[in-house]
Amino acid sequence: MTQQTPDSHQPQVLSEAVQHALDVTLKGCDELLPQEAWVKKLVRHEQTGKPLRIKLGLDPTAPDIHLGHTVVLNKMRQLQDLGHQVIFLIGDFTSLIGDPSGRNQTRPPLTKAQIEANAQTYYKQASLVLDPARTEIRYNSEWCEALGASGMIELSAKYTVARMMERDDFDKRFKSGQSIGLHEFLYPLMQGYDSVALKSDLELGGTDQKFNLLMGRHLQEVYAQEPQCILTMPLLVGLDGVDKMSKSKHNYIAITDDANTMFAKVLSISDDLMWTWYPLLSFKSTQEIEGLKRAVEQGLNPKEVKVALAMEITQRFHNLQAAQAAQEDFQLRSKGGVPENLVEVHLSGAPLGIGALVREAGLAESGAEANRLVEGGGVKIDGVVIKDKAHKCLEGTFVLQVGKRRFAKVTLKSQ
Repeated sequence: MTQQTPDSHQPQVLSEAVQHALDVTLKGCDELLPQEAWVKKLVRHEQTGKPLRIKLGLDPTAPDIHLGHTVVLNKMRQLQDLGHQVIFLIGDFTSLIGDPSGRNQTRPPLTKAQIEANAQTYYKQASLVLDPARTEIRYNSEWCEALGASGMIELSAKYTVARMMERDDFDKRFKSGQSIGLHEFLYPLMQGYDSVALKSDLELGGTDQKFNLLMGRHLQEVYAQEPQCILTMPLLVGLDGVDKMSKSKHNYIAITDDANTMFAKVLSISDDLMWTWYPLLSFKSTQEIEGLKRAVEQGLNPKEVKVALAMEITQRFHNLQAAQAAQEDFQLRSKGGVPENLVEVHLSGAPLGIGALVREAGLAESGAEANRLVEGGGVKIDGVVIKDKAHKCLEGTFVLQVGKRRFAKVTLKSQ
């Protein structure tokens, strides 16, 4: 009897464990390339028990990590929980170059001192998501600095200018007459070389990192390694519902925000944005999220689902008690109540104009903003709305409220 070869077009029958790992990988992702190669790696892991090496690189260009960064960190944690070796790579060398991804101009370089200061906080904050005991921490200066000038020239010979100019942001800048620094071509090469140095099986990044991630595959092939797969995650839209979450856009939630602030910021997003955030930020399964959607369609108030998301995120970065207290605080403020543990502010100069009072109490960034808030009816003293920007505040202690959620206990003296 002749043995028949399986049809290559027939879907591969996967074990329950491999199918589960694939489902976890795909949840919320934008692209997994090539998926067939990742399945083969998962099957090999099941057969040998050898963990796959999964890499995420972040350049310490700012001192804090926000929820947008945690989209890929969450995915790393999910894969870590499946038994794989995750590598948190701090790009202290590549930060000296500056990532051109998504940029319409050359990124200003950081100094070594700035990079070192930022890097100190990165892993501490990432450890709020990843399991520190099972995370490999690396700095790409380990191998990048060792390359030296001759090694850098040799690496640069592995790619062409024509291929580099296929990159969308380089192409747009070139056609519009904007400058492109030669050093910017080095960035994707160095990120790709990181994959060679770490022998990674899978590299994660945002959708704006696709070119850099593919460079890793290319260089691994050049250096006779099995090429990594790449997993791109959507960029998290910020609080404004328009742009990607960014500190420069002031539309972010820092993972170091206090519990009350974090909870309130999550509650401030639109219902539509909530459904974008759920698969990227929640650890609930796809089936659970779909169940919540059906419940809303059948009449459940979407605010209840948003509260659940706010509770989950706040608890993750604080604890259950802090999340519950933040919910109580939010409910109290929403009803016009005054929260406990008010920030106490001591000022002098009575009688003091209401606009100056709001600004000096730290509840407005400028006198002009404070006056606009007063004129708009957004300022209260002991529950009384003050709409006259010429109002003078006398000596005493009182509760100053701006909007629904900003409070301060002010003690004002003449001297």
